[in-house]
Amino acid sequence: MRLFRRGDDGYEQARVGRVFNARRPERYPAAVLLAESEDDVVAGVRLAAREGWRVSVRSGGHSWAAWSVRDDALLIDLGSMKDMTFDALTGVATANPAVRGGMDLAPFLDAHGRMFPGGHCESVGIGGFLLQGGQGWNSRQWGWGCENVVGVDVVTADGSLVHANAIENTDLYWAARGSGPGFPGVITRFHLKTYDKPAAFTQDTWTFRLEDLEELLSWLHDELPSLDRIVEPVVAATRLPDVPLFEGVTRPDGPVLLLHTTAMCASAEQAEALLAALEPPGALAARALGHVRGLTTIAEENAAQAVQNPEQHRYAVDCTWSDATAEQLAPALREVWANLPTEHSFSIWYGWAPVRALPDMAFSVEANVYLATYVIYTDEADDETYRSWVHSRTADLAAAGGAGRGVYLGDTDFTRRSDRFMSDANYTRLEQIRSERDPDGRICAYLIDPSFALNAG
Repeated sequence: MRLFRRGDDGYEQARVGRVFNARRPERYPAAVLLAESEDDVVAGVRLAAREGWRVSVRSGGHSWAAWSVRDDALLIDLGSMKDMTFDALTGVATANPAVRGGMDLAPFLDAHGRMFPGGHCESVGIGGFLLQGGQGWNSRQWGWGCENVVGVDVVTADGSLVHANAIENTDLYWAARGSGPGFPGVITRFHLKTYDKPAAFTQDTWTFRLEDLEELLSWLHDELPSLDRIVEPVVAATRLPDVPLFEGVTRPDGPVLLLHTTAMCASAEQAEALLAALEPPGALAARALGHVRGLTTIAEENAAQAVQNPEQHRYAVDCTWSDATAEQLAPALREVWANLPTEHSFSIWYGWAPVRALPDMAFSVEANVYLATYVIYTDEADDETYRSWVHSRTADLAAAGGAGRGVYLGDTDFTRRSDRFMSDANYTRLEQIRSERDPDGRICAYLIDPSFALNAG
């Protein structure tokens, strides 16, 4: 392992070099430990106890608020730990937290004919992704990524290495599935349920003018209750120039709407039938600017996501769950979608429509639709303008129809806007687990403005 104390050569690179968001925080750990093994993590937690430091953890470096970078803590960076295994007899894969869902885990499993509901952005490490819930590929059918975690290896706050699953250390297993940065330990390995690779991963994309927002939204809200869970519809408002267009059609200026639907099916015939059932009604389809449908792959979808989420850019992000009707949401969505401030900025409506009870796990807040907005830019001088814009607009979306349900931890920044991310009962249970497992508060928890109440909306 390598340890960089504040002031050492290499400290600054270790502090923020792996933070995806180019809007790097002005927070300074006492030291950064680059771990290469579980033994290094154990040693790091014990070192922190001797030095009187708290402990923060970095897996992929993709949290928008850079939760891992905490003042005066020991930052344990797991970036060098990227081991993966697969057991053909059980279908269980294991992976270290810094393994990237799209760039590492997906191709590894593909070689075995398997898949896991990993994240839509290829460079996201599975550690933060799974701890926060894990909204990934085919999650309407396979469930949240964390639902498919069957075990975790954990270095506890007292520096012990333990395994947790549904039988042993069940409190840690419960908390690992949805507590996010509130987890009272350092996970060093996830044990994951995997699935047979679907024979026909199909995408269907329609391009519409912003003027079609209300009709498109109303139709989709009507369809969601009966939509097969294999089908995953997302509407994205984007300013990017390269969108599907019919021959001879010129892209209009400003934002356009993409209805991008994916389906992981057993056959091309099943995919065709399911996606045909979600074709826009005649009048709306007639106004479409473009349409493409065909087989796709995780790699192809990842490439499209990478174009929309460029590296070396600054990000301001917020989200909300909502049970509001289309009519209630449309005015607030139009305000966001019509005024996306930069070319790469985008905003999504994700049709989720949960119709099932969640397992007994920390993750416990979801709703009919998921709304998230990503402001992407390059100039530091725009930080305050764009952060204020995205958080105020998201607050308006959360208030639409009085039906905001809370947030998904993966797209939040509690230093600017806090909201409910867990049921009251689950939050109380998590706090009890934290007090028992980490009575001294050794492991850093949620990064939040001290004037905000945690898990309150």
